[in-house]
Amino acid sequence: MSATDHVSQAPDAEPAATPASPSSTSDGSAAPASFVVNIPGVADADLEPEPLDPEQIVSGEPVVTGKVLWEAPDGKQIRGIWQVTPGVVTDTEANELFVVVSGRATIEVEGGPVLEVGPGDACVLREGDRTQWTVHETLRKAYHISL
Repeated sequence: MSATDHVSQAPDAEPAATPASPSSTSDGSAAPASFVVNIPGVADADLEPEPLDPEQIVSGEPVVTGKVLWEAPDGKQIRGIWQVTPGVVTDTEANELFVVVSGRATIEVEGGPVLEVGPGDACVLREGDRTQWTVHETLRKAYHISL
């Protein structure tokens, strides 16, 4: 997941109702309009490639794609969609909350728990956690990252 991708709001997102008028955030900037996006309904073709560093690939030929749906003006919060095909990869995590929309994976946290995740599971990863993801079925998640 690249923190440098920028999208101010979800493209082709259909609001569930009339968007609320902008409110102020703690830094005084306008908050983004509320929106709805159907995460399972976003076509694979609408996701952008996020190439893995070859050193992250332990086995298989996993492919990562995603789409940033919103990023805070200061770049310290990001929300989006992320998908990875089967294989085994390593990562160093950001402070993240995600919900698995589809697929299945085992996430081994170095020095910590082994997390089995699947559709409907919410997961929290701590900044700096070193992980190994064994993706059993293409995994798609909706995430919120705080940097």
